[in-house]
Amino acid sequence: MIDRRKLERIDVDEVAYISGDGASLRCRVVNMSEHGASIELPSKQYMNSTFKLMLEKDRIIRSCRLVWSSGNQIGVAFEDF
Repeated sequence: MIDRRKLERIDVDEVAYISGDGASLRCRVVNMSEHGASIELPSKQYMNSTFKLMLEKDRIIRSCRLVWSSGNQIGVAFEDF
């Protein structure tokens, strides 16, 4: 499989929260780069095409665009890097 990312992703294991439409969902960031991340959700579910992501550790809120989904994992691009 060819990796089309512009920057290498670094493996992390960080608690984060996805927010949008007045709701919040706890999740886990599996890996990330300056431009995006792979996120593990608690279960397979519908995700909006855009939402906010906040890492529990640094509390920085990032605007995200959904790029792919597979089972309970999603890939996002950061819109505000």
